[in-house]
Amino acid sequence: MTSRSFVVTTACENRPGIVAALSTAIFELSGNILEAQQFDDTETGRFFARIVFDATRDLDEDAISSHLAPIVERFSMDAQVRERGRRRRVLLLASRFDHCLGDLLYRWRTGELEMDIVGIGSNYPRETYAHVMMGDVPFHHLPITPATKAQQEEQLYALVKESRADLVVLARYMQILSDDLSSKLSGMCINIHHSFLPGFKGAKPYHQAHERGVKLIGATAHYVTTDLDEGPIIEQDVERVSHRDTPEDLVRKGRDIERRVLARAVRYHLSDRVLINGSKTVVFPE
Repeated sequence: MTSRSFVVTTACENRPGIVAALSTAIFELSGNILEAQQFDDTETGRFFARIVFDATRDLDEDAISSHLAPIVERFSMDAQVRERGRRRRVLLLASRFDHCLGDLLYRWRTGELEMDIVGIGSNYPRETYAHVMMGDVPFHHLPITPATKAQQEEQLYALVKESRADLVVLARYMQILSDDLSSKLSGMCINIHHSFLPGFKGAKPYHQAHERGVKLIGATAHYVTTDLDEGPIIEQDVERVSHRDTPEDLVRKGRDIERRVLARAVRYHLSDRVLINGSKTVVFPE
């Protein structure tokens, strides 16, 4: 019988016996552990684990979850089980800037990001992305004005539900989500944000950075919360710049950073490597 691979992620208050209980349960399922990562947050007393195993028995996610249920109850765990072959359903949202959208689509087409893109939504019409290869991915134009924001967000959330999206990616979607929608998408919505020291807000952050003579520019991918751009951070990166760089140079370099940071964050999420730890995350390395 061909084995099937599963990944189990858990989070709970740290107590003795957690690893032993999980490994014993996997052994009882005739599972062979391929990878095991764990983290004990001594500041909060929380324990996090990610375990990958092959099961030679004919099992599915529900059967494994049922077998783990007594352990989950015993340790008051937050636990998730996913067959690694089951691809997440992802909805991409974008605005006028299309570099992150195009990059994610490319990585998806080449198989680097193992996901099923169920749709692309934008507050701009499809013609805005004439040079982006969308193929037959459904495109949804969701125009928005200050007066229609509430109605547009109702349409957007209806799209999330109808498409059965597991993950929403704001690929430079330049609209601030309301507290209500942010709460509904808690833990399943990733945003990419330019990040600097100091922080620059507004339409032209790279121009502001140039005026202040920054030496590093960067980007941050994080989960969306009701605190604007302050959600749990998944991934960050920076690049050194100098006095020789023009604002246009900073924009070009910044787009490159945003692309790679967002792609890594999405990949980590898709492979169950990110566990939310209050206002932070635990990200198990590849």
